[in-house]
Amino acid sequence: MNHKTIKTLEFDKIAGELSSHAVMELTAKRASDPEIYDNIKKINALQEETSQAITLITKKGSPPIRCTSDVRSSLKRAHMGGILSPAEILSVSKVLETAEELKKYPEDVECEALREHFDALYEDRPLRKRINECIIDAENVADSASPELADIRRRLSAGTNKIRDILHKIISSATYQKYLQEQIITMRGDCYVVPVKSEYRGEIKGILHDTSSTGATLFIEPMSVVEENNRLRELKAKEKNEIEKILMALTEEIASVSKLIEMSYLTVSELDYCFARAKFALKTDSFRPVLNDRGRIDLQRARHPLLDPASVVPTDIRLGGEFDTLVVTGPNTGGKTVVLKTIGLLTLMAQAGLHIPANEGSEIAVFKNIFADIGDEQSIEQSLSTFSAHMVNIVEILKDADEFSLCLFDELGAGTDPIEGASLAVSILERVRLIGAKTVATTHYSELKTYAMSTKRVENASCEFDVDTLRPTYRLLIGIPGKSNAFAISKRLGLDDDIIENAKGYIDAENIKFEDILTDLEKNRQIARADREKASAYKKETERLKSETALKNKQLSEKSDKIIEKARKEANEILEKAKQEADEIIKQMHTLRQQADKAKMMREMEQARQRLGEKMKSNLSKTQKSIFSSNESFKSPKTVKLGQDVELVSMHQTGTAMTLPDAKGNFQVRVGIMKLTVNLKDVRIRQETKEAKKKNKTSGFDSSFSKTMSLSSELDVRGETVESAIMLIDKFLDDAILSSLGQVRIIHGKGTGMLRRGIHSYLKRLSYVKSYRLGVFGEGDSGVTVVELK
Repeated sequence: MNHKTIKTLEFDKIAGELSSHAVMELTAKRASDPEIYDNIKKINALQEETSQAITLITKKGSPPIRCTSDVRSSLKRAHMGGILSPAEILSVSKVLETAEELKKYPEDVECEALREHFDALYEDRPLRKRINECIIDAENVADSASPELADIRRRLSAGTNKIRDILHKIISSATYQKYLQEQIITMRGDCYVVPVKSEYRGEIKGILHDTSSTGATLFIEPMSVVEENNRLRELKAKEKNEIEKILMALTEEIASVSKLIEMSYLTVSELDYCFARAKFALKTDSFRPVLNDRGRIDLQRARHPLLDPASVVPTDIRLGGEFDTLVVTGPNTGGKTVVLKTIGLLTLMAQAGLHIPANEGSEIAVFKNIFADIGDEQSIEQSLSTFSAHMVNIVEILKDADEFSLCLFDELGAGTDPIEGASLAVSILERVRLIGAKTVATTHYSELKTYAMSTKRVENASCEFDVDTLRPTYRLLIGIPGKSNAFAISKRLGLDDDIIENAKGYIDAENIKFEDILTDLEKNRQIARADREKASAYKKETERLKSETALKNKQLSEKSDKIIEKARKEANEILEKAKQEADEIIKQMHTLRQQADKAKMMREMEQARQRLGEKMKSNLSKTQKSIFSSNESFKSPKTVKLGQDVELVSMHQTGTAMTLPDAKGNFQVRVGIMKLTVNLKDVRIRQETKEAKKKNKTSGFDSSFSKTMSLSSELDVRGETVESAIMLIDKFLDDAILSSLGQVRIIHGKGTGMLRRGIHSYLKRLSYVKSYRLGVFGEGDSGVTVVELK
């Protein structure tokens, strides 16, 4: 990649920001000059690493990287047989500690792209533990590093205390106090001494070690401690030798695995670099770009990463799709150069594995070279004017550019005669276009606007400028050439109208017409944008209302379903209870029949039925109201006929109208052996086919009580489900008991046997069933069940 371009686009400042997020020295150095790749596969791998590092930081926090120093030189010296210092050994321990903690760091988080790095980390817990036991800090070895060292230091401590006791007696003695400059014990070299006045040199016998700068104080080692000081020196020499042995032993252990530790150190640095890119992305609110090698750029709400995030205006930039060359025009300070730098800088960032400050889904191309001619290139040293310096740079760009290049030109052709400069600019853009490179150029020349309008795969663009406020909006408008707005700005600033009108007279008619067209285009664009924003707002509001309505409908539906389900459950419970009470009544009726008091039995049965009907009516009233309030689609009949079949919605049962409705809509319905008083609102007309009516008659559901008393002794339930068959059998057996039938036959067929088993299971629970059995030959075999009633 062109190094001049890197500096021109200020990628070095991005590198500085990236470097500040690194923990290790080696990583910081690498991040300060990151490699820019042109292999799309490699770049995608780096982008994936950055994305997964962001996920890890978000879920787990910052990675536990503890090692900062570069240990490679220390490892090399250890491998060659040198002795490492305590500080160097501690640095190695930090690498081992970091490797251990990083191994555990990504637990429960999917990170396949980084998994190879985590797996490559070398752990050596025994060595790390040994180092931490022996080395206290960067300068000291622990007493516990070896028994010999512990013994030497114990003796050193005892000897030191003995010397201090002797010297303390001397400085505290009244005899010696007048000879001493101060009553203190100090050291010179590695010997304990006392400060003696120079005039009393002969009064205190000992060895002179030092003299003060004035000569007034002599630092003397009294003879009484000379021998003890000598012993201390010997012990210190032994201590030094023992420390060297300990350090040598640790160094040898490190040397035996130095290559593995170095590999682990480099792997930690690689991970540190991944996490540095992730931290930078989080700080700049950046996202992973979609990469391509077709020269296509589609940046959505892109932001220059070095500008203040609070004030930078996001912009949309396209290139390489419908057009390969983009000519950006507009007034100075309008943001044209920022657009150029944003395109170049975000491309460099993406190719370095960094996420870019643009919306998710933004697309960016991978280029082999990026060339930029931006800024004032005037060179005093080379005696080059601004124009000449630009031209030297452009010559180099034209020499090296190819179809895999991105070329960025700022104020192309500026700094010389406008007519010649415009001609040169058009010619240069045409050459780059024919080469096949993707190009963005900024200019003030109207000739370039015309060139863009009339040339295939070349497009105009402008940076929006608000004439009313005299401020740029920094929005890039693709497809619309920009105006210099010199007249409008001058007028706003107070320039005389006569001067402005006179200036317009010096512009040829074609240019005036062109500027008028641009003015109309700008007005129409602003109107269209306002309409589009209004339509977008309406669309959003419509979507919001639609979502709210759908949510309310869903909630109402769920609420209705719950009410209906609750009502059905309550109705079933009531029915079950009613069946149990009916069983009890039938049992009592059977007892009464055995007592041969049939008239009394019928009276008591009727009373029981009425009590049960009233009870069910009371219990079902709330349930019926709940169901009908939630079932808006239900329609009640206006009237019913005598003997007409109706369906009781709340009970999911069918009955027969015994009376006509009164003024309030109330009428009596017979359901099996029970009579109920219901309202027209609680029922609906049951639509039955002739076959269904025939089946109901066969099954014993006739509405006439006299018909029930002359009931058939057979019930055919073939083709019914277990549940519906049991309902039919339940009513059939009730009528059979009332008709004093002692034995009945239930025809269920053979089939799979499921219906037969369900019926037998039900019969087993009935108290008024004496026994049941399968039919024998001539009775229907296993397709019939013969039931004996009590």
